[in-house]
Amino acid sequence: MRLIYLDYNTTTPVAPEAQEAVFPFLSEYYGNPSSQYVLGRAVFEVLEESRFHLANLLRCERSEIIFTSGGTESCNLALIGTAFCVAPRGSGHLVVSSIEHPSVLQTAKFLESIGYGLSIVTPNNQGIIDPESVMEAIQENTFLVSVTLAHHETGILQPISQIAERCRLAGVLVHTDACQAVGKIPVHIARLNVDLLSMSGHKMYAPKGVGVLFVRHGTPILPILHGEGNECGLRSGTENVPGIVALGKMANITEKYMQQSMERMINFRNQLETILTDVVPKLLINGKETERLPNTSSLTFPHVFSDQMQQRLQELCFSTSSAPLGRNDKISPMLSALGRSAAQVQGTLRLSVGRFNSEEQIVRAAELLVSAWENLKKE
Repeated sequence: MRLIYLDYNTTTPVAPEAQEAVFPFLSEYYGNPSSQYVLGRAVFEVLEESRFHLANLLRCERSEIIFTSGGTESCNLALIGTAFCVAPRGSGHLVVSSIEHPSVLQTAKFLESIGYGLSIVTPNNQGIIDPESVMEAIQENTFLVSVTLAHHETGILQPISQIAERCRLAGVLVHTDACQAVGKIPVHIARLNVDLLSMSGHKMYAPKGVGVLFVRHGTPILPILHGEGNECGLRSGTENVPGIVALGKMANITEKYMQQSMERMINFRNQLETILTDVVPKLLINGKETERLPNTSSLTFPHVFSDQMQQRLQELCFSTSSAPLGRNDKISPMLSALGRSAAQVQGTLRLSVGRFNSEEQIVRAAELLVSAWENLKKE
């Protein structure tokens, strides 16, 4: 059985270029980048080259790139690090959206549990976090606003630059979780105007276990991991050199082929949606009327349960409406905002295309989905 992988928003395979770049750092170049002898200095130089490629991708300064273990740690560092620095002992307030990844939402609730104030803003019926609703939630002691750049289920893009512009005038820091966006669309710091930005390696064809937190110069933040003071004192612990090398390699490739990649993903996504809407009456495309990621399609199939479709389609890898959060029966805040009923949410799945898909796979995937839907509808 040949698997068709359409779950690139959950994770990506490690690209051949990344694998090739990593191999020497698993064998020959094994030094600690903090060591001052030749082997350590050689590794340090390659680590800094990767930092350069990430800075070039994000259009920021190299010294503003902090390597972490992944998107979750980056989001935790952004929220907890600023809270402990700006508003110690629970004296401050933060604003997040209801459509955040748990690495943001649960971290915000942790801060609330130790005394910080928390406001959670919800999207409008287009799935957009209105900048004005963010401003209404800001209080006198608000120190941070965190809103995702691209929603993981629907791909809907949020107006981060508009939110950041208003927050800057109010003297409030802004963080965005860009894990789903970096590598799929241009993500430039100057356009977003944020103070902190999180990204993850395994969302862009690098291995799991490596990520980045962009920290704008002058942003007040304290480390949450303490030790020898690596990564400008913000992230102690010996750097994951193989992961960083792979991520740097993919950042360089992504920068060169961004436009070509976007066009290819849009074509595949649109082809999938066209085939399915032509065959499945009343199929809903969630977020179709809004700006969204070029690779992401959230589809609500009528009269079926998406998890039952998933069980019948062992050849096809995709996510149901709860993924990648998973393991719970909570209704998606985004799908609820878009007006989907509980029954419709049960019939919602996400297809996310990527680099290693082919047109043949897209057509086959559509055929499989239609067949599963038709069979389930008859039962």
